Amino acid sequence: MIALTRPGLSCAVFAAFVLPATVGTAQAATLDDVRAADELKCGINTGLAGFANTDDAGNWVGFDVDYCKALAAAVLGDAGKVQYVSLTGKNRFPALQAGEIEVLARNTTWTFSRDVDLGLTFVGVNYYDGQGFIGPRSLGISSAGELDGASVCIQTGTTTELNLADFFRTNNISYEPVPIETNAEARAAYEAERCDVYTSDASGLAATRATFDNPNDHVILPEIISKEPLGPLVRHGDDQWADIARWVLNALISAEELGVTQANVEALAQKDGGSDNPEIQRMLGSQGSMGAMLGLDADWAVRAIKAVGNYGEIFARHLGPDTRLGLERGLNALYTNGGILYSPPFR
Repeated sequence: MIALTRPGLSCAVFAAFVLPATVGTAQAATLDDVRAADELKCGINTGLAGFANTDDAGNWVGFDVDYCKALAAAVLGDAGKVQYVSLTGKNRFPALQAGEIEVLARNTTWTFSRDVDLGLTFVGVNYYDGQGFIGPRSLGISSAGELDGASVCIQTGTTTELNLADFFRTNNISYEPVPIETNAEARAAYEAERCDVYTSDASGLAATRATFDNPNDHVILPEIISKEPLGPLVRHGDDQWADIARWVLNALISAEELGVTQANVEALAQKDGGSDNPEIQRMLGSQGSMGAMLGLDADWAVRAIKAVGNYGEIFARHLGPDTRLGLERGLNALYTNGGILYSPPFR
């Protein structure tokens, strides 16, 4: 065993749209509730650079925050009508189950048990990730295989706990877990040398490293030890609300593939002189009745895209190479550009 050492848009509320009650953990009236409150309650991280954190003016910004804004714009006509609810890995699911929020957009992994046993519905994947490790460069390690005997900071209530145990058991090496609840606590514990390394989704590690005074003093190890398909989720039992949440996400993804941007979406949506692409016409409501199928008006997708841009614009703004996180698209590139990201068709 190796001993690790460390040197010293506004518009009126739409008419109610009522569906019959369905069996499940949610009442089939979430859309009505959101409209009645004229506000969307969206669960997000307690603070994770690039995904959900506050700017200098105290406003929530980030990749996950923009999904909340898009959903509010689609449903309420105003991307600003969001109440952001900060949730930890431990309390995020109870908050959704109890109806304290209508959608959870806090980087959450889609798993069997969460989808089935917890009575939750994942509406899609907005970020393909995987678990990794970060440690101080001074530790002198270049591989997770060298972590025998290491102390590891890990967030409770996350998939990373089981993944970590599986990795060390499979590799027949030992570790000492240092449990924490939030990313801020993990950073503090790591910087205070309470643990040798910190494990989380690789994107989260990049976000954490970007906040250090000297990011280059910390290295993200090359191993990815799990599949972490992250995405928004809602409660079981309200298929209409799940469809709305799902197709808002799909609209953002399809918009990138179809060349629909924050700047051109309104022009492309015009019935005369807009796009001649049938899928764009259907998605943006200049043809067909897809909005009515959801219980929304024809311009729901136009508002969502106008509020935050397409998927590529959102990624570039918060996570991409020109941000402090500096993340490449990788698996999250469109399937036409070497990634695995695409939306079901609008037809």
